[in-house]
Amino acid sequence: MRPRSTLSRRWLPAVAALVAPILACQPDADPTSLTAPLVVSRSAVAEELASPGWQGTAATLVAEANLPAVVSTRAYSLLGVAQYLAVQRAEDGNRDDGREVGPRGSDHGAVAGASAVVLTYLFPLKTQALEDMVKAQRGAGPGFARGEVIGRAVGAEIVARAGTDGFATPFTGTIPVGSGLWTSNTAPATVAGGQLPGVRPWFLTSASQFRPGRPPAFGSARFLAALAEIRNISDTRTGEQVQIATGWAQGVGTATTAGFWLQVATDAINSHGLSERQATHLYALLSASMFDAQIGCWDAKETYWFIRPWQADPGITVVAAVGKPNHPSYPSGHSCLSSSAGAVLSAFFPKDRKQFGAMVTEAGMSRMYGGIHYAFDIEAGQRLGRSVAGFAMRADKSGRSVLTPNHDQESHGRKPR
Repeated sequence: MRPRSTLSRRWLPAVAALVAPILACQPDADPTSLTAPLVVSRSAVAEELASPGWQGTAATLVAEANLPAVVSTRAYSLLGVAQYLAVQRAEDGNRDDGREVGPRGSDHGAVAGASAVVLTYLFPLKTQALEDMVKAQRGAGPGFARGEVIGRAVGAEIVARAGTDGFATPFTGTIPVGSGLWTSNTAPATVAGGQLPGVRPWFLTSASQFRPGRPPAFGSARFLAALAEIRNISDTRTGEQVQIATGWAQGVGTATTAGFWLQVATDAINSHGLSERQATHLYALLSASMFDAQIGCWDAKETYWFIRPWQADPGITVVAAVGKPNHPSYPSGHSCLSSSAGAVLSAFFPKDRKQFGAMVTEAGMSRMYGGIHYAFDIEAGQRLGRSVAGFAMRADKSGRSVLTPNHDQESHGRKPR
């Protein structure tokens, strides 16, 4: 069995704390209950940034709504991209082809306007609370009104994109059956996130762009060794391993895996003193990369339809808090998302690269401890996630990506700051 991560003892308390919804919108309120008006998180006020508070609000709404991870990852990406595009447009005076078409707007107003529109689309029952949140921020310096107008316009554009991204298209494919293939938990058979390979990504040219090679053949020596490793973990599972598996579960009722990594970003934004433009840039690139990694991950899952460990060996037990995901084993979704997140965060904060790397490693090990993934699932997921993040960052750096205002008009040649 592989050695346990050295990170677990010092990082686990923070991980465990994030199993509950992160960032309560009210200092003394139950974070899963939004019965009172929403307010900006305290950390955001301290740093005079608007985006961390709205990101925290999104995390709380995700947890309250019990959104599955595959749904929340898209939600966070819509919010992050809208915030960054709104800030760029507000700071640049809403320029088009280098020509001023309007006065500059404030970052606070741009973030508030964009966030309110996107979150209202995602959580329509919270419309009034979200509008009250914007209203409470309208005194946050000059230019807020103009920024809000710009932000709402950007938010509407992102919502329009969401309406045509294919996410709502139901899965109509055929789930294959046979030896070594995954079996659905439901009758009739369904697959969670089945529509993802057909969803429009932010950066990828196709869902299969970074598809990993085939997993070990069912029944092969390599497969049997990997299966035996999970059986050994199951038979000898320690309390610490259960704690790690539970802490990283990030299932429904939490901010989910993507929300966890966005909170890591928020902590780094605050500790490094990033500007609003830098913060929203990070949120956008991080959340969009994770969503694209998820799309690529599900493309592979639905290409190989590989059997889960507990299905291959009924003697393997699964940690209760982790549960039995209703989608194929190869590759690991946790590792696809976590490795893409670790790569983006490392690019923004290179001095913390080792810490992020250790967290990615532990996220992967947690799924083995939980009894739901083989080591080769983790390895393939990490490679895929890093590849997606690298591609996204190169596209972003080019100044001709979805994160560049008017990116479809190449004559602009403008790069995000």
